[in-house]
Amino acid sequence: MIQGFLALAALALLAPPTAAAAQDARPAAAKSKPKGAKAKPRKAKPAAVKAPAPELAPSADTLRVHDWVSEAGDNNGLPYLIVDKPHAALFLYDAAGKQLAAVPVLIGITAGDDASPGVGAKQLSEIGPAEKTTPAGRFLAKFGLAVGKERVLWVDYYTSVALHPVPTGAAARKEKRRERLASPTPDDNRITFGCINVPTAFYTRLLSPMYAKKGGYVYVLPDSKPIEDVFPALHVKIAAVPAAR
Repeated sequence: MIQGFLALAALALLAPPTAAAAQDARPAAAKSKPKGAKAKPRKAKPAAVKAPAPELAPSADTLRVHDWVSEAGDNNGLPYLIVDKPHAALFLYDAAGKQLAAVPVLIGITAGDDASPGVGAKQLSEIGPAEKTTPAGRFLAKFGLAVGKERVLWVDYYTSVALHPVPTGAAARKEKRRERLASPTPDDNRITFGCINVPTAFYTRLLSPMYAKKGGYVYVLPDSKPIEDVFPALHVKIAAVPAAR
């Protein structure tokens, strides 16, 4: 119904004005004025203020993983990032654990924390809907070549999960991937075959230079599994905290 209303509105804009409307629309300069009278200056309309995009804040689970990685040195002196799948957000940290950026991401169309066996050897056309997941876990990511000699950051080469900019081809435009990435909520950010799509500027200007030489770590939070099952070291961290007396 809304589309129909917009279509009628568009036709109304294209239709010629009626005689009464055309008369009302005449410029003020065409009306008679006393000789020597000066035209009143028009007041400039205030420029429209665009609302700032909401800032991405780390979730409690993101902070838990970050604190553990920083305290334990699990990143082995390399940069790392945390992908928060439930909130479709990515947080990038340097080797010392300082947050450098927070950006939205696109992830696998189906919620799930495990890759299907053999999915990495399949063609895209052979992958079923239930297999289009972004697996959770800890990965050592490095750059490499994908099909078509495209250079991507391989999160898990054996399951064909890569991190790369949002595609710009016809299929991606049809899926409105760029619009999904820019939307204010994570509700429509599940659209990929399992890869992690990020904004192009973030990928080229910040992430690529940091991961270019030795790579870095990627920690992907789970959709449904207990986070301690995905990152067992968190069990130890909880046990090390003394109980309140």
